[in-house]
Amino acid sequence: MRIGISCHGTAGGSGILATELGIALAKRGHTVHFVTSEPPYRLRGFYENVFSHTVNLVPYPLFRHLPFTLALSTKMFEVAREHDIELWHVHYAIPYAACAVIAREMLPKEQRFHIVTTLHGTDITLVGSDPSYFHLTKFAMERSCRITAVSDWLAKETQATFELSKPIHTIHNFVNLDRFNNTHRASRQSLAHDDEKIIMHISNFRPVKRVTDVVRAFNKVLDHVSARLIMVGDGPERISATGVARQLGIADKITYLGNNETVESILPLADLVFQPSEHESFGLVPLEAMLSGVPVLGTASGGVCEVIEHGVTGYLCEVGDIETMARYAVEILQDGATAREMGAKGRQRALELFSEDRIVDQYEQLYKDCLTQGPETVEETIR
Repeated sequence: MRIGISCHGTAGGSGILATELGIALAKRGHTVHFVTSEPPYRLRGFYENVFSHTVNLVPYPLFRHLPFTLALSTKMFEVAREHDIELWHVHYAIPYAACAVIAREMLPKEQRFHIVTTLHGTDITLVGSDPSYFHLTKFAMERSCRITAVSDWLAKETQATFELSKPIHTIHNFVNLDRFNNTHRASRQSLAHDDEKIIMHISNFRPVKRVTDVVRAFNKVLDHVSARLIMVGDGPERISATGVARQLGIADKITYLGNNETVESILPLADLVFQPSEHESFGLVPLEAMLSGVPVLGTASGGVCEVIEHGVTGYLCEVGDIETMARYAVEILQDGATAREMGAKGRQRALELFSEDRIVDQYEQLYKDCLTQGPETVEETIR
């Protein structure tokens, strides 16, 4: 198949999933063309059958904000026309599905591609549901040949909000097993002292990640366990996290690593991964932690409940319940046997339910179902 993919090129879960999916499809012999604002975060080095195109923006004095979406639509059209793209897989309804619809309309009828839209969360729960974008989001999804969501929770939320006329297929995220099986790990001594347990948090530090809850719960853990908090990532709530740490007098117990492209080299060093998000549409970090054999402490909200098995691979708490979070964290950190058992069961769950082969098979079959319907189905979708 000749496949186009558009996604955010930054370090978020949607861009990581889209990039890993494109690489996996290319390994299976498909030709994949990425069209993004910048080279995808995980697309490093050369991959056979993978091509990357970036959108060029032209500055003009009358534009207060450069019209990225129009330039993206044009680039998608150009790539589709030049490379005869059969199917375009967009990650996020806004702006990518909408841009794909415009690009398809610009092509002659015999060259119009099928559109698969994958929903990742905030494109529905935050952006798409806002009145400014609601009708465009619904329009773009209705004009897609297939719609997928990364969790059952997100699929139900989307259907309840938009009342779509077509089904939403759940296809969970996956992780590249090779990255975690063939990893050069950092040394534990580079992150913490020998007598310190390592608690790790990885995110883009947006408000929904509740990073100050991480710091407050960690402060309570320190009453019982010698530990160090490793914060990986960056974003708007970084300042709030450091401010709370100073107020609590524990700033010297926290290390900020910033963004890290090789989390697989440090995740296995953690004794506990802590992700107390307000909600997660899936939870890629918990999955990567489980694959690394590390127990996970998360919140019982959103799609993360489909990833973490409470009491088996980690624990789930109510959002904002810092006391319970700290209690569960201490339990894991003080009981090495339980922690190892949770880590082992987490890795087993990750391999059984979220392996690359299993998930890519589902996407590949979805593509085939679209393409076997023929080009006339594209015209029916448009109408």
